[in-house]
Order: sequence, then C-alpha cells, then structure tokens
Amino acid sequence: MAALTEILPVEAVLLDAPAANWREAVRRAGDLMVATGAATDPYTAEMIENVQENGPYIVIAPGLAFAHARPSPAVLRTGMSWVRLAAPVAFGHDTNDPVELVVGLAAKDASEHTAAMGALARLLADPGTARALREATTPAQVHALLGDGPAPARSRGRAARGGDLHKILTVCGNGVGTSLFLKQTVEGVLDRWGWGRYVTVEATDTISAKGKADEAVAILTSREIARTLGDVGVPVKVVEDFTSAAEADRVLRDTYDV
Repeated sequence: MAALTEILPVEAVLLDAPAANWREAVRRAGDLMVATGAATDPYTAEMIENVQENGPYIVIAPGLAFAHARPSPAVLRTGMSWVRLAAPVAFGHDTNDPVELVVGLAAKDASEHTAAMGALARLLADPGTARALREATTPAQVHALLGDGPAPARSRGRAARGGDLHKILTVCGNGVGTSLFLKQTVEGVLDRWGWGRYVTVEATDTISAKGKADEAVAILTSREIARTLGDVGVPVKVVEDFTSAAEADRVLRDTYDV
C-alpha cells in the first residue's frame, strides 16, 4: 500500500489559499489533484456534487474537511491534496465549521489508500503534530511532517473463533473517505483497549450499510449520514470529530456499556 507522502506529494500542498466559499475551497483541492495527475476536472465537480447531495458530512473535525467522491473514470490514480485556506469558510456543518483545512482524496478503489489514511488519522490525532501542520510556513515543511508521523499500530490479530467477532460499521456517503478515516480512529481505540482481536471495523457507504446493518452491533457515522440512514435496526452513533480518540472512546464505551 502507498505511503501518505507518496500519494500526497509536495506539489499537492497549497498554503494560505484564497476561497470565497466552500465550493471554491473544494475546487482548490481538486485543482491540485488534477495538476499532479491524480484526477481530471470532472472529479472536482463530483466532489462538490457529493456535498450538495449528502450535506457537509465531509467536515470530519473542527476546521477540517475531507473532500472526496466515489471512485470514477475521472480518477486516474489514487492521490491526495492539502489546502490550508487563507481565511476559514463555512460548509454548513452544525459543530465543525468554519473550515480552514481541506484535504482532498481521489481514490481508484476502497483499499489502495488504507495505509495512507491510517497515517493521516494518527497525525491529526496527535496535538503536537496537528499544531505543527497548522503553523507550517512552506509546502516542504508540511510534506516533511506528513512523513514523520507516529509509528503505525501493530497488525491487528483475529480471535481464534471467528464467530465471536463483533462488527462495527463506519459509514459515509461513498465508503472510501470519511468512513475509512473514522475506521482508523476507532481501531486505534480498540487496540488500546486490547479488543482489536475481538471487534472488526468495516468502512462502507450508506447503501451498503443498510444491507449490512444486521451483521453489526452498531453503526458509527456523522450526523448528516445518520439522518440519511434512519432506522436500520441497530444503534446508529453520531461522531462529531473523526480525529478524536477521546470521542471514539466515549462512543464505544456507550455502545458496549463499559
């Protein structure tokens, strides 16, 4: 799997970019992925359409939007971009507006960028690294920090009896972006609990989640996607900050009553 700095090259980092509104902010992220050969112009329009159709669920943490759309012919190869805005803009999110950082993702499939997403989740969950990224003055500084994150967790084992595994679904509109980011955060908490061998976390999209709900003990997602899912027969837990291990810990404790 590609490392974060391989799919997010220094040429895809833009600092202090002007944007009058959220559409321009997403367009900045898309333009960088076009310029670095990850996508074509129609993909930028698809990212904007994703927000128009599903709401601002891509605003996954205070000040942070994770712009993406489904894999499509407009994606040439898996790539990412990093846009720090000159001034924050509103996406319409109830708790995480305004946004000052837009990270873009163009994914060829749902698996190619798993390692990079895990690295990004760990970086943004670390207060010191997150602050350094906000304060970086050059794209080269940002790129260096993206390559110097905390070490990945050790491989997650499986329980000896597969039937004893619990499943948690993390859900977003497309199953390749914000849901995968939340999956990384939740898995990190489960590993710290020592539960990683007994609980599997699967990232998926809204349509698939409805069909898979009866396999899960709970669904973790954003407020916007929770409204879209409605009653699926299992608890749907809202997570406001996908970078927060503390919030994931609280939601998991509520789910398992521990």
